[in-house]
Formats: sequence, structure tokens, C-alpha cells
Amino acid sequence: MEKDKLLTRFIRYTEFETTSMDEAQTFPSSEKQLVFARFLAKELTNIGLSDVSLDEYGYLLATLPANDDGSSPVIGLIAHMDTSCEASGANVKPQLHKGYQGDSLVLNNEKGTFLSPEMFPELTNYIGQDIITTDGTTLLGADDKAGICEIVSACEYLLAHPEVKHGEVKIAFTPDEEVGHGADFFPLNKFGADFAYTIDGGQLGELNYETFNACDVKIFIKGRCVHPGYAKGKMINAISLAAEWQNALPAGERPEYTEGYEGFFYTNKINGSTDEVIMHMIIRDHNAELLEKKKKIVLELAAFMNKKYGHDTIKCELKDVYVNMKSFFEKSYHIVDRAVKAMEKGSVKPIIIPVRGGTDGARLSAMGLLCPNIFTGGHNFHGVYEYIPLQSMLKATEVIINLVSDNK
Repeated sequence: MEKDKLLTRFIRYTEFETTSMDEAQTFPSSEKQLVFARFLAKELTNIGLSDVSLDEYGYLLATLPANDDGSSPVIGLIAHMDTSCEASGANVKPQLHKGYQGDSLVLNNEKGTFLSPEMFPELTNYIGQDIITTDGTTLLGADDKAGICEIVSACEYLLAHPEVKHGEVKIAFTPDEEVGHGADFFPLNKFGADFAYTIDGGQLGELNYETFNACDVKIFIKGRCVHPGYAKGKMINAISLAAEWQNALPAGERPEYTEGYEGFFYTNKINGSTDEVIMHMIIRDHNAELLEKKKKIVLELAAFMNKKYGHDTIKCELKDVYVNMKSFFEKSYHIVDRAVKAMEKGSVKPIIIPVRGGTDGARLSAMGLLCPNIFTGGHNFHGVYEYIPLQSMLKATEVIINLVSDNK
């Protein structure tokens, strides 16, 4: 695998702004995702993949034809084109830090933004490696352009090395994963894989077949605005009620205090004024019963505050988003085991951990396409501290090749 070619491809991908928009009424949620998809469609055609197609919803499909005896399963490889709206994805300026020596990496001198082992201890795992970072003003986009880059690079390698035998491989690059809609219009029947893998994980060796159960919550708080000079006994400040709501949630069950299998309540957006506040929350838990208890806490809090401040002061809308995909693998663990063997063949130690989030694979597994998640190599997604070691990307590409090739 050519390191320089992989780097050039990834840097080129980061030049595309593909931020998805969580309040959009269109699909995909941003036109710029389609611009990237059209670019990728040309690239997939140019490297020699067949059946390249881009539909009206922004799903890009392609096929790597089989070159074996026909006995292999049809395997799917999936990555998403959009990036998170939690940080800017415009004018991304990647930096390559060659031969990292364990010190702090300066991202932006002017802003005083840097990566240090004190802040991010896992950096010390990559001493001597080449680390790609942002310039401290945007996210990098390794989530999930690294996954796309690794899939395309693996396919290009397999096309150039017909001596490596493999079954038919189906490729899908999807829009709007970051806003929870990546599987809404997934062309499952056209895709035609027996099972698949999302290439959308984090650190080197990460392998996931468990996700959160997920519920999104929107809270509408109705206030009463009166001139502050004459407000005594009359004003109901929706902002104050929003603060009361937040403080009433279980204090130890916020993302900053939880890990492993611990679920959380996360208020991630708030807009409004004295008259009205709209808050967005996500509640997550790997255990479905515990998620239901969390949903009950939210509804009971709304009822309590309505009793305290008046009927219809608080209105909640709850929406289930995806379920933990673990149960789908109880009788199909061989799909996970195949990924384990692909990593071990590439001298990568598998790190099987639950996803503290979700993937398109969670919804696709519920739809009948079993789909574990494999590492890209990236860290600190969704923010200006995002980075990825180039050597981890090379290993991810190697693992993908091992995954789809004949490993019986």
C-alpha cells in the first residue's frame, strides 16, 4: 500500500465541505454532500469499479466484482460522506506532523490551540508515526472521510492485485449519518450484500457490535414575558426554567461523567428567550430497560414542572432513533469473528468495545443487514482536536483487504 497516495487521497477528500444539517427538511440535508458524492462516483469509475450509481437521496453504490470460485459471501463496505455540524467543516486545512516525538503538537499558534499528551494521553501510542491534524479552526473530517479513503484504497489495491482472491464486494457511501438519517432511504435491496461492515470507528483495532439504544428529545418551555421593572409575580422566565430542568437531571449521568456501558442525559442545544426556550437532548443507554427508565424520568420531570408552573408550560417530544444491535449477532457472531481474523492477520490487536454512540450499522442491522463497525484510526471526532495517524489508516486499509479476501 502506497502511503503517499493514501495521504493525498485523504487530504483531497477533506477539501470538500460536507456538513450535515440537523434541522434541514431536505434529504440529503446539504447540497454539498452531493458535490462530494459526484466526485467520488467519478473516482470509483476511474479506478475500475462497476455498477457505480448515485441516487436522488445521495446514496452512492458501486461493486467490486468477484475473482474467486464463487463460494464467498457478498460483503458490503459502508462509510458516510457527511461530517458533524458540531464544528465547522469549511476550509479544512490538514497538517501532517511527521515522526511524532511525544511532545505537544501545535495546531494554531495564533489561537494557542495544541494537542498534548496531558490532554490526550493516547497520543503516546503513536510516537514515531505521522499524525494528521487540523489547523485548530475546524474539524478534520476523518469521521468518516478516513473510512471512505480506506475503502477506496483497498478496492484500488485489489483491482491491481488479481492474485488476491475475493468474493463480490458491495460499496455504499451514505449521507446524513451524523444527524441520524444515514439509513432512512438506504437502497437495501439494490445493495445486495449478505452482510456488511461500517468503516466508521475510532482507534486502531476498534471493533464494535454493540451500540447505545437511542432516544432524541425536544423540550418546549413556554414562559411569560413582562417588563422586568413590573415583573414581580407575573413573569415566568423560560430561560430560568431551562436551567431548572437541566439541574434537575441526574447529575452523575451526563456524558462528561460516564463511560463504558453507562448511559447518559445530554442537553446539546438550547435556543430562546424569556417567552420560549427550545432545548434538544439525547438520552442513551446500552440497556433497553434502563433507557426506558431514563425516558420516564424526562416525562416525570415535565409533569412535575407543569404542576409547579402551570399546564402546558413544558412540552416534550420523544423520538426513538436506533436500537442496540448486539442482539442481532447472537446467532451470527461469525460476522464479528471474520473481522477479528482480518485484524489478527494484519497484526492488529482487536479491541472489542461497545460504541458510545450509534452507527448506520445499528439501523441497518435492525433492517436485516448485519453490520458491525470497524476502526478508521481517528481520534477526537467532531471538534478541532481531531487527528488520525497515517499508519493507522494504512492498517485499516490492510484490514479491509483481509476482510473481503478469501480467508478460509
